Amino acid sequence: MCKAAALAGLMMITSTVAAPAAENDPLRPPAMDVSGVPAVPKELMDQLRQYQSVRNAGFRGWAPDGKGILIQTQFGNTMQLHRVYEPGGRREQMTFLDEPTDGRFLKGTQDGTLLLQLSAGGNENNQLLRFDREDGRVILLTDGTSRHTFGPQSEDGSFLIVAHNARNGRDMDLFRLDPRNPASPEKLMEVENELWDPQDLSLDGRKLLMSRYVSINESYPAVFDMTTKVRTPIPPPPGAPGKVSFGHLAFAPDGKTAYVSCDARGEFLELAVVDLQSFEYKTWLTSDIRWNVDRIEVDPKSGNVAFTVNADGASDLYLIEGRERRKLETPLGIIESLQFSDDGTQLGFTLAKPNAPADAYTILLTNGVLTQWTHSEVGGLNPARFIVPERIQFPSFDGHHIPAYVFKPRSATATSKAPVLINIHGGPESQYRPFFTGFDQLLLNELGIAVIRPNVRGSDGYGKTYLQLDNAEKREDSVKDIGALLDWIAAQPDLDKDRVAVYGGSYGGYMVLASLTHFPERIKAGVDVVGIANFVTFLKNTSEYRRDLRRAEYGDERDPEMLKVFERINPTNNAHKIHSALMVAHGKNDPRVPFSEAELIAPLVRKNNAPVWTVYADNEGHGFAKRDNRDYVTAVTAMFLREFLLTK
Repeated sequence: MCKAAALAGLMMITSTVAAPAAENDPLRPPAMDVSGVPAVPKELMDQLRQYQSVRNAGFRGWAPDGKGILIQTQFGNTMQLHRVYEPGGRREQMTFLDEPTDGRFLKGTQDGTLLLQLSAGGNENNQLLRFDREDGRVILLTDGTSRHTFGPQSEDGSFLIVAHNARNGRDMDLFRLDPRNPASPEKLMEVENELWDPQDLSLDGRKLLMSRYVSINESYPAVFDMTTKVRTPIPPPPGAPGKVSFGHLAFAPDGKTAYVSCDARGEFLELAVVDLQSFEYKTWLTSDIRWNVDRIEVDPKSGNVAFTVNADGASDLYLIEGRERRKLETPLGIIESLQFSDDGTQLGFTLAKPNAPADAYTILLTNGVLTQWTHSEVGGLNPARFIVPERIQFPSFDGHHIPAYVFKPRSATATSKAPVLINIHGGPESQYRPFFTGFDQLLLNELGIAVIRPNVRGSDGYGKTYLQLDNAEKREDSVKDIGALLDWIAAQPDLDKDRVAVYGGSYGGYMVLASLTHFPERIKAGVDVVGIANFVTFLKNTSEYRRDLRRAEYGDERDPEMLKVFERINPTNNAHKIHSALMVAHGKNDPRVPFSEAELIAPLVRKNNAPVWTVYADNEGHGFAKRDNRDYVTAVTAMFLREFLLTK
C-alpha cells in the first residue's frame, strides 16, 4: 500500500470513533455483546479484510495409503481438516463441522478414517469422534459432556489412550478406548488430585510412557504396564536436585529404552537415553546445546530420532542416526507436529515463520531438501512488506536482562517516532516465539505502530532459574520488567515514549491491568483479552480440573500469607489507579479464566471516568476461534488503538 493510501486509511479509522454505538451495528456478529464500542464502518472491515484473510495450515500426519498428508486449515468460519495429495497440489476438505476441529488419521487402516477432537462454543470439554471416510458418517466416541484428551494410538489402530473427568468433573482418569467399538472403554488408572499425561505407547502396545505434571518445574515420569496396570516410576538420575522437570518421552523401537528430556543436570531440558529395566541414564545426547529440547520423535523402523530445540524462541531441528547427530537446516521459525513418514525417509511438520503464515512442510533426510506442501494465502498482500523482528535484551531493575522481539514499522525515524504496542504473552510460563500474525503486520504497515513482544521473567525457554523468578510473592517483579521496557523505549530514537499501549491475553491480560495500575502516566491504553483481574476469584472459579495446577504457579489463596499478596496486587483492588483507556474482550464460555473476571474489572475502571470498551462473545471460550467473531474483535481493536494510542 502506498503512503497516501495508508494515510487515507488512518484518516478513515479516525473518523469511525465518533460513529453511533454498536448496539445496531450490522457488522457485529450476533454472538457479540458489546458496550461503549462505536459501530464498525464497512469501509474499515473492507480495509482490514486482507489481513484477516491470512490463512495458516498445520501438518497433522502422513496419509496411511501413502497419498499425501493431513492438514488443519480454515476456509470457512472454523478450522477444519483437509487432505493434500501432493506439494502445492490438490486439497480436499475432509470435515465440515460447526466447531473448530482437529484430528489425525486412524492407524492400522488405509481407508482414510479420521479421529477428531472438538468442543462446543469454546468450553474446552473436548469430545472425540470418528469420521468414516467410506460412508461420510461422524460417530461420537465419548459421552458428549465431560472433558476428554487424546493420548497415543496403538500401531494397529485397535485402541487409543484417552483421559476424561466424567467421574467427578476434576480428575482425568485414563482409559483404553477401541475407536471401532467405543461403548465400553477399559479403565486403566483412576487418579486423585493428580494430572497424568499419556505420551507414548510401545510398538507392541504393552507399555505406556506417562508423566505426572505438578508444575512446569516439577514432573514425574513412569512406565505403565497395560496388562497388569502397574505403574513404575522412572527416577531422575543420581545427583539430581529435589525437583526435576521432564519434557517429552518416547520409546525406542525395542520398547526397552526410552528417550526423555529433563533438566536434572542444569538449567535446560537435555535429551537422554534411559534403560527401562535398570533405569540407568545411559547417554546424554545434547550436553553441548544450551537450550531446551522441545519435541522428540522416533522412527519405529530405523530407530532414528528427530528432535527440536527451542533456541531463544526459534526451533532448531536435529536428526540422530546411530551415533551421528546432525542439524537439519530450516528457516527461522517454530516447528511443531514432527512425524516420520512410513518409510522413514522424510519428516513432516508445521513451520511457522515470523514473516509468513504457518504451513505444512516435509524434509528429505538424505539430503536435507525442504518441501513446502501448502502455501497459505496472505489476503493478496505483498509478503515482501512483512516485517521480521529484531531480537534484543533490555536490563531490568535487578540486573536481569529480559529478552524481547521488536518489530518496527518502516516509517519509524528520529523525526517521526513510532507509537508502541507492548504485547505480553500468557502462561505465565509460556514464551513468545517468532511466528506470523496478520494483526502484527496490520499494526506495522497500516497504523505505523511498533510491536514489542517481551519474554518477561517467568517465561519458559530461558532456563529454570529464570522460569521461577516470578513465582508466588514475586509476581509483580514481572510487572517491573514492563517498567524497565518503558525505560528502554524512552531511550530509542525512533520510538515514542509518550504513546505506548499494552496488550495481553489470559495471564497477559493480568499483566495489562497490572501495568496500567503501576504506570498510569506512561501507558495510554490497554487491551485485556480473557485476562485475570483478581487471583482469588480466578482460582475459586476456574475449572476444577486445573485449579491446583494454577495454585502451583500463582500461589494458594487458602494460605493467609499468599492471600495477603493477592489482595495487594489484584487489579480489582487497584482499579482506582487506572485512568488509561481500557478494552476488555472475553468469551462467556471460558473454562480457564472465567468470564466473571471481565465483569469484575470493567465497571470498576468505568467509575474512574476512563474510557472502557467491552467486547464479549456468547459462543467463545478462552479466545476467539470463530472467524466472524475474531474479525470483529480485530476491527474493534484497531479502532481502539487509533483513538487512544495514536492521538498525541
